[in-house]
Amino acid sequence: MDFRLKVFYTVALRLNFTKAATELYISQPAVSKHIQELEETYKTKLFERNGSKIALTPAGEILLRHTKNIFEIYREIDFDMSSFINERQGLLRLGASTTIAQYLISPVLARFHQKQKDIKVNLLNGNTEQIENALINKEIEIGIVEGQSKNQSIKYIPFLKDELVLVCNTKNPLVKKNEISLEDLKTMKFITRERGSGTLEVIEFALKQIGFRITDLQIEMQLGSTESIKSYLLNSDCFAFMSIHAVDKELKNNELMVLDVENLSVERYFYIITLLGKTDSLSELFIQNISSYYNLTL
Repeated sequence: MDFRLKVFYTVALRLNFTKAATELYISQPAVSKHIQELEETYKTKLFERNGSKIALTPAGEILLRHTKNIFEIYREIDFDMSSFINERQGLLRLGASTTIAQYLISPVLARFHQKQKDIKVNLLNGNTEQIENALINKEIEIGIVEGQSKNQSIKYIPFLKDELVLVCNTKNPLVKKNEISLEDLKTMKFITRERGSGTLEVIEFALKQIGFRITDLQIEMQLGSTESIKSYLLNSDCFAFMSIHAVDKELKNNELMVLDVENLSVERYFYIITLLGKTDSLSELFIQNISSYYNLTL
């Protein structure tokens, strides 16, 4: 039954039998057989099939919720019981928004693995909205995000301060100006992140404080990753607000340059997020690790 539930869980998340079979290292007919046996056990359909597409039935939605809870309990049992023999084992599912995943989390994960070699870590990368949704849906135990939004079912722990700076190609004519005026901002062409991005959310909030809306800017393009924005800047005369952590290498190589903006300072915190009232031993261990790495008291 446990493996059948694992098959069901994987199909329910992927909504694709072929992808589930690949992920579970079994054949597609085997996936179909396990799902059919579950449906026979519960005497109800778990998936609606429409050609090559599938969707969960109401019964499937309920089973998915229970399955998530079951696997969460199993994961906690594995970790807590392994602690008695000083061989901590288990699976930790993390989520990190794009800037954090690309520029901040890797050294933390490397040090965590050196200390806890038998703990497997899966990292989900997405924008802040996607990571928060994954946490709410119990697809991850911990998220690390940026942004101003606050979901009432999530606990936000500020752990690292960041600054968003205005950057452009060093060959851009405006680099000769000592300071960019607010009127200048209206004439400049910008590259921004997509909707749902914590970075875009923080920029909108900061602009609002000085009487600007994001629609007041000339946005040439929205791109889905920090790396793609940097590459675009290096090949254009556009501008972007970016985390100082994300452009460190380009600033040192004199490829990008930071411009000061009149009366505008954009600071934010990165947050560790967990579900309110729900923290397990393995998650607490990782939070302790990341706080000690950055010499923080959380």
